Amino acid sequence: MMSNDASSTTAPADLKLVDLDYPFSQKCIATMPAQPRDSARMMVVRRDSQEIVHAHVRDLPRWLQAGDQLVLNETKVAPARVVLKRESDGRDFEGLLAEKRADGAWLLMAKNSRKFQVGDVLRLQTEHGAAAAALRCVEKETDGWIVSFADKVDSQAALEVSGRTPLPPYIVRARGEQALTQSDAFDRAHYRTTFGNDNRYHSVAAPTAGLHFTLELLQNIQATTLRAPAFVTLEVGMGTFKPIETPRLADHVMHCERFSVSAATLERLVSTRPNGRLVVVGTTTVRALESLPSPLPKHDFSGESRLFIQPGYQFKHVDALLTNFHLPRSTLLSLVGSLIGLERLKSLYALAQSMDYRFYSYGDAMLIL
Repeated sequence: MMSNDASSTTAPADLKLVDLDYPFSQKCIATMPAQPRDSARMMVVRRDSQEIVHAHVRDLPRWLQAGDQLVLNETKVAPARVVLKRESDGRDFEGLLAEKRADGAWLLMAKNSRKFQVGDVLRLQTEHGAAAAALRCVEKETDGWIVSFADKVDSQAALEVSGRTPLPPYIVRARGEQALTQSDAFDRAHYRTTFGNDNRYHSVAAPTAGLHFTLELLQNIQATTLRAPAFVTLEVGMGTFKPIETPRLADHVMHCERFSVSAATLERLVSTRPNGRLVVVGTTTVRALESLPSPLPKHDFSGESRLFIQPGYQFKHVDALLTNFHLPRSTLLSLVGSLIGLERLKSLYALAQSMDYRFYSYGDAMLIL
């Protein structure tokens, strides 16, 4: 395995944060997933024409052809939201195990964590209030506390028992405003892809475009393209959905995410062209592919990406993209705008809202050809 740190790409234009703004109605936030998954709506647009087609994700094979290669992110979301009770005083806290470190420790980001002290024992609470595994506070960092699971408990097993699904805050808020409730078991099943095969539990957010795929749809796509889907792994961190806050995009410090691409997938990337297209599912998959070195290696590759794709960027491994509708002022919006044009993307988002498309993680999709 080799390592690479792909850093930010500068855009020729000095774009401002306001360039990533667009009018948005909160009623368009999807609070529940489409059921079945592939019944989500899909706006199909072409970069070489003004054609717009309104379809559903299950119709995706209509726009594919023999030789095309579907590429997806197979990371698996950890139930990393935790409810904690401090053993010394019984006080309750809520937080997120945001990052798993190489030594097995975790970065805990929790409300009121400034009140923690080294050595504090925080007992995880199940959805029904029962005490479970314990975390021990090891060291304070800028973004939170380094914690370890006490008594050498397996973190994956512990989170399966007492962790909660790390839904994006905007879904939680929207559900609260609409007085909607849903069990964690429901979200744990639906906020994961059907094909997720990475059991290292490093992602704290879903590769949301991948949520639309049923196993049947994947089989239909393979029957059309005559190529099995290819996979990368990019560990989705909280920074993926963090809004840009600097007035100039060039001043934004991009978050770092680890990724890996197998030799088999790398070979698929090479063999697809020129007869087929690389059809990429989701912005996290894009970031993994675009962070690869050139020329492409012939062996399994792993690295870290800080790639910030802005208008003006020249894509190397993306011929078509399936993606959700994204937040204003986000790096995701900048990435998609770089592919289709920022002003056109804003006009498509306005059209989508007028037609009641559902936005964000549990929302509908856009296919860009």
